[in-house]
Amino acid sequence: MDSNDEETKTKPRRRGIYLLPNLFTTAALFSGFFAILAAMDGRFETAAIAVFLAMILDGLDGRVARMTNTQSAFGAEYDSLSDMVAFGLAPALVMYVWALKDLGKPGWFVAFVYIAAAALRLARFNTQIGSADKRYFQGLPSPSAAAILAGAVWVAADYQVDPANVSWAVAILTLVSGLLMVSNFRYHSFKEIDPRGRVPFIALVVVMLAFAIILWQPPLVLFLLFLGYAVSGLVLTLVELRRKRARRKAEGG
Repeated sequence: MDSNDEETKTKPRRRGIYLLPNLFTTAALFSGFFAILAAMDGRFETAAIAVFLAMILDGLDGRVARMTNTQSAFGAEYDSLSDMVAFGLAPALVMYVWALKDLGKPGWFVAFVYIAAAALRLARFNTQIGSADKRYFQGLPSPSAAAILAGAVWVAADYQVDPANVSWAVAILTLVSGLLMVSNFRYHSFKEIDPRGRVPFIALVVVMLAFAIILWQPPLVLFLLFLGYAVSGLVLTLVELRRKRARRKAEGG
């Protein structure tokens, strides 16, 4: 056997990463970082928009990876770290700088609870990959929790609300959003929807109307939309519990 062939076999293969999906992940990470910088400069509306931009980019990286068949373990880990910054650290710091710091210790405590809940939510999600029902999330997804907080800031900035007047309401909203992430409430993941599949014509009309409504008043509509999604988990879980109880009664009867 030729010595060159032996060297080729024994030489370790160089490992690389897929560029395209990780570019979107990096952009989402930067958006979260930029949101923190904007909040520190007092540009809270810009900070809120940056969090929403991170949400869009975070949704694109996974979809791009699946469409181009470039999923990888590295990409999954990198995405989780990016989510921790964009949807855990950034929203908590934006809320703290905007309104929670006026509360003193309760303010930073609430901000920390949100950050810790986001970290626990992401860790639990990573351990359940491959075993959990893909149709549902266990606990409020961290991007949705971040959207609630960013939406609140955006609405307040749009209506020129003084954060000093709503500090305790902001604290409760931040705390509840964090606790919902680590709850056992079930949320629809909408992963069963195939954008490449055929849909009725009315579906296109509904999508068009949804875009029109969002563009009509983006801060308020987005805030109410994600707030409604947070409440939907409670409703879905209660409905499931009632069905299980009714089934048990029927089997017992």
